[in-house]
Amino acid sequence: MISSHPLSTRVTAFAGDRLIAAGPLRSVALTARQALEMDPNGPLLIFDDAEQRQVEIDLRGTMAELVQRLAAAEAGRGIAAAGPATAAATGTAATDEAGAPRRGRGRPKLGVVAREVTLLPRHWTWLNAQPGGASVALRKLVEQARRGNGDGDRKRAGQEAAYRFMHAIAGDRPGFEDAARALFAGDLGRLEDAIADWPHDVREHATMLAARALRD
Repeated sequence: MISSHPLSTRVTAFAGDRLIAAGPLRSVALTARQALEMDPNGPLLIFDDAEQRQVEIDLRGTMAELVQRLAAAEAGRGIAAAGPATAAATGTAATDEAGAPRRGRGRPKLGVVAREVTLLPRHWTWLNAQPGGASVALRKLVEQARRGNGDGDRKRAGQEAAYRFMHAIAGDRPGFEDAARALFAGDLGRLEDAIADWPHDVREHATMLAARALRD
């Protein structure tokens, strides 16, 4: 495996404190390889844009070798993706006389997973009295909670992403602890004050992530 993430993943790469590239991993990898050629011992960090988790990618060898590995990885993914279509074309998939996929008996599968739930007797009594029974009532309650907590969940996920980036690239810098406290307190102004002396690219990226989290 050439990378811990799909090559289509949107990422941002830092060589030390300098932002060097942003975009799909397949193209950012080439810029990252050039940065390594210029400074083989310099720190190089790549973050996925969605969660700011670090991305591992094999940059060993020459630039030509990297290009070949990237191409091979893309080709391999294409073959894998074509598998089900190829199977259907050769007639291995179950079909009816009209050529449509044959459906099995019973209700369609909805991805429902059975797991144990422990409740008090009065809870089961209430659930079983609801239209559709306990399972339907529980699913409705979960969906209502998800909708009600959606904004809070998105904000928390954004804060955690911003924290992951700041900790990875600036965890030992002055102001980090104050910045982290301000981030989770939702105080963007105090965070900006705490990181005012950080390198420009690091400061700008951290501020963007924090602002996006608190705005959402």
